[in-house]
Amino acid sequence: MDKVLKFKSVTKVYGEKIALSDFSIEIPKGKIIGLIGPNGAGKSTFMRLAATLIKANKGSLEVLGIEPSAKTKALVSYLPDKPFLYEWMTVDQAIDYFKEFFQDFDENKMNSLLDFMKIDKKSKVKELSKGMLERLNLSLTLSRNAKLYLLDEPLAAVDPTTRDKIINSIIENFNEESTIIISTHLVREVETLFDEVIFIDKGKLIFYEDAEKLRIRKGKPIEDIYKEMFD
Repeated sequence: MDKVLKFKSVTKVYGEKIALSDFSIEIPKGKIIGLIGPNGAGKSTFMRLAATLIKANKGSLEVLGIEPSAKTKALVSYLPDKPFLYEWMTVDQAIDYFKEFFQDFDENKMNSLLDFMKIDKKSKVKELSKGMLERLNLSLTLSRNAKLYLLDEPLAAVDPTTRDKIINSIIENFNEESTIIISTHLVREVETLFDEVIFIDKGKLIFYEDAEKLRIRKGKPIEDIYKEMFD
């Protein structure tokens, strides 16, 4: 299997709002890919479809070579853009929660990430700062031995130190047998990570291109291209 994700003419509608429109793309394994666009572009809808949390209204998609199902949900590691842990939990309890639900959860990897992120296992979720909570959420997500990682705005509204920690942890935990898709509108902070970039706006694919070839073709950083298109 050389493609981890295939969308074919996918449309997703919420009421009268079209979140994705006739969206087609094929994404290979072994890449870190930026999903770039302004707020409301359709990035989170793309992520939720790929994570098998919602269904398309039209079109078809394959995740890791099979149609979306409970099986694909178990194979994809998804970091949503909203809190997903119960506030009453301790970090230890959050780890137990992931161990129970995901067979591919690697506790040794989690322990290494906790040390790197400087997170105390006895801390309570409700007592963590936003930056520390983002570190914990990312650590849990990366501690699964998945083929596809979906990180939805992992850098949103966190301080520069936390951003550096998050970026370094993504680099350290990247496996060339897997693919990481990172949605963001904070392009400058992460563009050096990307092998490829997907530009999306108003639910439509604008283009999908090798990151370095795009920089050469346009003669400027990806952040500047983003600003020209969307500011």
